[in-house]
Amino acid sequence: MSSKSHATLRYTSLRASIFLGCLLIALLLGHFGVIPVAGGSGVVFLVLLAGLVSAPISYVALSRQRDEMSEQIAGRVDGIRSRTAKRIAAQNAEEDAADDAARAAAQN
Repeated sequence: MSSKSHATLRYTSLRASIFLGCLLIALLLGHFGVIPVAGGSGVVFLVLLAGLVSAPISYVALSRQRDEMSEQIAGRVDGIRSRTAKRIAAQNAEEDAADDAARAAAQN
């Protein structure tokens, strides 16, 4: 099995881990009063703050994993495109053969 076979799963799990780490830090800062929060809207603020902080961290720290995931997805898309093109070419050849047979029968 290739090391890039689970690139999407690896990237997604690492991205979620970074977000959860930032959320944990934000919740701890809120709990100890470093970031003032009050009620449910404060928790929503901390979740949004964790998302805002984790995005650039993920962008920088996970660039290699993101490139591997992109290669994996592009390879699958190319495979699907080539299979689709072959299937369409086979269908076109079959239709052409049917048209030729119909013209030959009409001429007789």
